Amino acid sequence: MGTFIRYRLHGKRHLSRLIYGARTSIYLIVVIIIIRYTIAILIGVLAGYFRGAADEILMRVTDIFLAFPSIILAMAIAAAMGPGLNTVIIAISVTGLGWAARLIRSQVLSVREQPYIEAAKALGAGNLRIILFHILPNCMGPLIVQATVSVGWIVLIAAALSFIGAGAPPPTLEWGLMVAEGRAYFMSAPWVSLFPGIAIFITVVGANLLGDGLRDVMDPRLRRR
Repeated sequence: MGTFIRYRLHGKRHLSRLIYGARTSIYLIVVIIIIRYTIAILIGVLAGYFRGAADEILMRVTDIFLAFPSIILAMAIAAAMGPGLNTVIIAISVTGLGWAARLIRSQVLSVREQPYIEAAKALGAGNLRIILFHILPNCMGPLIVQATVSVGWIVLIAAALSFIGAGAPPPTLEWGLMVAEGRAYFMSAPWVSLFPGIAIFITVVGANLLGDGLRDVMDPRLRRR
């Protein structure tokens, strides 16, 4: 009876840690997506709408980020800055910036050639008005889908950084850090690492399924099938 009570208390404690750790993961996801896609929108719009020298310079900068695998680049940035939540935010925001900027640029290049853009210019609309009221609203569909799919990668890279000691430092409760801390107790208490790992798995799969669903809803070609 005493053993049962002890395991039950340990289970409640680890469940509380798991739920509290979700708050850290959600915080990282929201902040990283806001930072990454705000910068990516600025780069993509400047490169795709104005083209010319701005396009060449900005795309060469994004090529630098795309030249390295995401996890390697994130680890390098984290190692240079030291562990911490701010380090995780900066490292992951930078690693996905190139793909996001190129997606927005491609959408802007397509939208800016539409007849209604020429009509808006003929009516005297300025560049800022055209970008805010005509181009960006028509580029948000693919952007929302990519942002949703990227949630899984954010969780995985944040967990990997915490696992190797380059992410959130103790005593911060974060799923990747909880998996790393549970290695010492894996034989006697495997659930310490198992349940945070399951939480990471469910979050990644759920984010990818949500992204696929949004793509099906927002793509008119898929809706006609």
